Amino acid sequence: MAFAVALLVCSGFASQSQPFTGTTAPVGPAMGEPQNLAPPGNRAAPGPSDVLRPPAPIPVPVAPLPAPPQVERAPSAPVPQPALAPVVPAGQVALYLSARFGRDLPQVPGGIVWRIFPDRPDATGAMRPIREDKSASPMLFLPPGSYIVHATMGHAHTLKKVQLRTETVREVFELPAGGIRIEGRVGDARIPPSQIHFDIFRGSQFEQGDKRPVRQNVLTGEVLLVPEGTYHIVSHYGDGNAVVRSDIRVQAARVTDVTVNHRAAIVTLKLVATGGGEALANTQWSVLTPGGDVIKESIGAFPRVVLAEGDYRVIARNEGRSFQHDFNVTPGVDREIEVVAR
Repeated sequence: MAFAVALLVCSGFASQSQPFTGTTAPVGPAMGEPQNLAPPGNRAAPGPSDVLRPPAPIPVPVAPLPAPPQVERAPSAPVPQPALAPVVPAGQVALYLSARFGRDLPQVPGGIVWRIFPDRPDATGAMRPIREDKSASPMLFLPPGSYIVHATMGHAHTLKKVQLRTETVREVFELPAGGIRIEGRVGDARIPPSQIHFDIFRGSQFEQGDKRPVRQNVLTGEVLLVPEGTYHIVSHYGDGNAVVRSDIRVQAARVTDVTVNHRAAIVTLKLVATGGGEALANTQWSVLTPGGDVIKESIGAFPRVVLAEGDYRVIARNEGRSFQHDFNVTPGVDREIEVVAR
């Protein structure tokens, strides 16, 4: 715009219109001659103030420049400081403890309980821990002397005797433990956790020896930590006769996932006066095998029982009368057994 205005000034306003005023004027003298604007009758010799001078440059409006965008700078990461060596209190010795699952196996990441015992019992003959720590790799300060260090993770444990003198002592324990995680199924259907539990025993079910359980009433999805080795699982589905036994092998540093398959179904019992009628309350029930062994007894109008695949006989007693019915259980087929009182 400024360039255009300057051009007009240099050309003596050759255009028919005066820019920026909106009025017209006669064409003046030849280019370069001064123009007198006084009326013709009173025209005098032009003076310095009567000479039309080029207008001053007209300022061109310029939009303000936008503010520069604010650039958000990510906070600078703190400069890592070199780890300082711990200050060992006077009269103490530093003891570093850690554990691994076995030779050439990873370090145990956590879940260990460390207990420090003196190497001799106290005056009462008891071995009492003087220190306990649940860190994966604790650093302890102890007076010089002999100690017994005990490490426990679940049902796996180990111990070692250590001697502290003046120099820092580092001890690495081997804790060959693994995990067991179990769930139950009927066919492709997962058994609800509230209807099933598991008992864990050391060794195979076919071996002789100690049959005390390592843990009872283990729930679905619970991880049980045990020493590596062979175990057998007893799975209880419901409170009837749906029981399955299976052997497993546990490896160190691994969780062994076990799926127990039950061939069973849920049966609901009902005593009625006529077929399709209402259930009679206060009925006593007995479920038996074909050989007469009692599997389940209960009282109620609609008792439910989980039974393994097979043939059964049910006896219903109500108001001094007994009624019986034979039925069959098909795996995965839950059903209602109706006994007619006649």
